[in-house]
Amino acid sequence: MENLANLLKEFQIPEKKYSFEIISNGLINDTYLVKQDGEPTYIFQRININVFSNYKELIRNLDLVLPILKSDTYSEVELCQTKKGDSFYSSNEGEIWRLMTFIKDSVVYNTTDNPKIAFEAGRIIAQFHNLTKGFDVNQLQDTLPRFHDIHLRYDQFKNALKNADADKIETAKKAIAFVKANISFLTDIDHSKLPSRVCHNDTKLNNILFSEDGKSLCLIDLDTIMKGVFMYDFGDAVRTIVNAAPEDEKDLDKINFNLELFEAFVEGLATEKNLLNKEEKIMLPRGAVLLPFLHGIRALTDYLENNRYYKVAYETQNLDRCFSLFQFAQLSIDKQEAMQHIIFDKLN
Repeated sequence: MENLANLLKEFQIPEKKYSFEIISNGLINDTYLVKQDGEPTYIFQRININVFSNYKELIRNLDLVLPILKSDTYSEVELCQTKKGDSFYSSNEGEIWRLMTFIKDSVVYNTTDNPKIAFEAGRIIAQFHNLTKGFDVNQLQDTLPRFHDIHLRYDQFKNALKNADADKIETAKKAIAFVKANISFLTDIDHSKLPSRVCHNDTKLNNILFSEDGKSLCLIDLDTIMKGVFMYDFGDAVRTIVNAAPEDEKDLDKINFNLELFEAFVEGLATEKNLLNKEEKIMLPRGAVLLPFLHGIRALTDYLENNRYYKVAYETQNLDRCFSLFQFAQLSIDKQEAMQHIIFDKLN
């Protein structure tokens, strides 16, 4: 960790003796918890420039949005400046590093069975959107162009399928069939009636910080902040809040859709009054299908392309991810009417 200590000296922070702990739940960047005298103090990250090749625009987006993401009930995350006054440091090896403040006494949850946590997740996501609603989204750069574009992801899937090994196609045939059977339900979505917003674009439950007594504090893992529509943040949150199983769960019988947790989540959204228009509310249930489907087709595509994008612990982990995500997408298809009823009951 000596190299990390030297890199840390490039930032405008007190010169102390720091220790480092690897945070392993990220799929893209390399992340370290920085401790001073055993107390968490900063988050230190090496940005994956193979994924975020336009990292300067990524940092610029954060510089624009982070200052408005704060209130008495929304904890502020700050980017620490380098000694040259930049929000990132470029090492001699060409690595890109950034340092952020750590929210003390905070915890994350990968899954939950607690309606209070579901409610608080909805509340903080609604507050994120309320705090950013006056921001000109055209100032933001698309750091991952067409990130949630189902047409792009379907084209990538078809190209991967065309070039994939025969044995991989055989192993993934059920997932491939699911894509072909359900793609039209999602490509038919009309985005033209949905207002553009500042979106987090990766609102899974473990990207929300909570206090130790279960109060939501803020959203983290902010690299995907870009222009988007609310159904993106809604759908990504739903897939990880109402389902207790992990993303790569192999036993598909464990994948579930808990309507009690869904209702609590929507009640949390309702704490910000008049946040959504009628068209947005109508499209929310389909968002609960779109996002798990998108993540599933991306995992399937990566599996067919020999795991080039996501970190994997074993060869078929991406395939397990897509099976799990598609199972949840199917449950969301089955719950369209129930979701719509709850949404119009709670958000009107």
